[in-house]
Amino acid sequence: MSNLSITLIQTNLNWENKAANLQMLEEKISSIKKGTEVVVLPEMFTTGFSMKPRQLAETMDGETVQWMKRIAAEKRIVLTGSVIIEDQQMVLGEAESIAPPYYNRLIWMLPNGQYGVYDKRHRFAYAGEDEHFSAGSKRLIASVKGWKINLLVCYDLRFPVWARQSPFLEEAEYDILIYVANWPERRSHAWKTLLQARAIENQCYVVGVNRVGTDGNDIYYSGESMVIDPLGEVLYTKKDAEDIFTITLDRTHLQAVREKLPFLKDADGFQMIDP
Repeated sequence: MSNLSITLIQTNLNWENKAANLQMLEEKISSIKKGTEVVVLPEMFTTGFSMKPRQLAETMDGETVQWMKRIAAEKRIVLTGSVIIEDQQMVLGEAESIAPPYYNRLIWMLPNGQYGVYDKRHRFAYAGEDEHFSAGSKRLIASVKGWKINLLVCYDLRFPVWARQSPFLEEAEYDILIYVANWPERRSHAWKTLLQARAIENQCYVVGVNRVGTDGNDIYYSGESMVIDPLGEVLYTKKDAEDIFTITLDRTHLQAVREKLPFLKDADGFQMIDP
């Protein structure tokens, strides 16, 4: 298995302005000079962290997914990030109320137009996300060049069981854990600490891509996107500025860590049960 190059795009976002964000992000992607294989955008990259899905949601046939298909094909990259998606899956809750048909959906777009999706499981109730969006129930573990990649969204970071390597497999379930986020500066200590913890406990690379700037709710984001190795060492971070950063992840280093420190085999068995 060869090494893998990933590009993080840490950017300000135009509040609830899809056209401006798609144009801006296309320019940034086109500016990448160093060869890359995966490009990671922040959470809700077309809108910012908005709680207006009725006005802003698109379908999977909409402009943003078509844009992702075009960019991935033209640049020969895998492109990922989350957007507000309307999907008419009507789910009855305990109170027999119909769950909203809106999802904070991460899309993993391949150059050939095929894609995978992950719907954010842990909705940020502190900001009312649980009132406007339905929760996902399945993880997405993608594969690129033999690397297995677990794809999660922002608030999922606070819940380690959802990211935990399976204790029932002979080999690690995944090699890279990616979080796309709109994580406010006021809680940046938690962001940085938890990203490192996820890398150490799962013996994997962790990539966290956060936005910068102030959103329409006057909330400031300091970025501090990070790449962390399986020992918890920070390989990259950037604060209070836009940045486009490409890094090549070393497969040999990952294998050496797991072979020298075979901690995953001693993990506790567990089974997740929906509340």
